[in-house]
Parts: sequence; structure tokens; C-alpha cells
Amino acid sequence: MYRLFLPNEYVKDIFRVTPEKLKSNGIRGVITDLDNTLVEWDRPDATAEIIEWMRDMRDAGIHVTIVSNNNEERVKAFSDPLGIPFIHRARKPMGKAFRQAVRQMGIPKEQVVVIGDQLLTDIFGGNRSGLHTVLVVPVASSDGWATRFNRKVERMIMRKLKNQGLIDWEEIK
Repeated sequence: MYRLFLPNEYVKDIFRVTPEKLKSNGIRGVITDLDNTLVEWDRPDATAEIIEWMRDMRDAGIHVTIVSNNNEERVKAFSDPLGIPFIHRARKPMGKAFRQAVRQMGIPKEQVVVIGDQLLTDIFGGNRSGLHTVLVVPVASSDGWATRFNRKVERMIMRKLKNQGLIDWEEIK
């Protein structure tokens, strides 16, 4: 059961996921979380670096869709200025939003990667949906109230995975 929480990859931040790396692995689509994956959970707008990352993906022909459990107002305000499609109130780790995002991109799920900062929502949901998953370190050291409980559970899962020899990176802070 714990294997469903095991990401295919673990990287420091979203900027380690480059168009060149994705394309060399046959990836043409990215489903990304918003809060603490792209920007801090309490930052309303994209940073200059995120805007450039999104532009690089678009220029390389890689589809990006934001899939967030947050409300429409939050996700729309972030996504619309970037021209990035989004799914709000995704109810991750449930699979419906992941399937919807893949369908909207119009590419096979084998060519889509899920990027997120949470094992319980992004990685578990992506793995259950049969997608390649990439865990990133949260961009902020603080979380919204709903995520704090998840982080405690994630630390327990990470310890279990580490004790089983399934991971070799340091625990998420």
C-alpha cells in the first residue's frame, strides 16, 4: 500500500523539471499542483520565474494544466493571467480531475506527468491514476490549516518508505 505514495521522481523544485528533460522522456503534458508547488500557498500571483517556466513549457509544445484542491477564485486568479487551463476543487487524490486534465490535453496518459508537493494528494492521486509522478519540496515552510495535518501523516509515510529502503532522499521538512 505504501508504494502508492512513492513518487517516480523527487526534485528540489519545479525548475528542475525542464522541457528538454520531459521531451527526452516522451512527456508532452504536465499536471501541476498550485499551492506550495508553483508558489507559496498565500502568494496570489505567479513569480517572474514561474511565468518564464510556463512560457518555456508552452514554447516547447508541452501542455500544462493546474489541478488544485483550492477554490475557483484562487486558482482562476492565478491561472488566467498565464493563459493556463485549470481544474479547481479537484478533490485530489480522487482520480476524476487527473482524468479530466489528461482528456483536456488530448494526449495519452503515458505522456503526462504529475508534479506536486504532497504525497497524500498529488503523488497518491497521480499514482492511482497511472501517471508518472514527481514530488517537489514545498516552496514555503508554512502551510494552510488544512495541509498541516497532511504533512504530519506524510512524515510518517516517508519514514516508513525510508525504513523499507524505498527512498534515499532526505525527509520533507
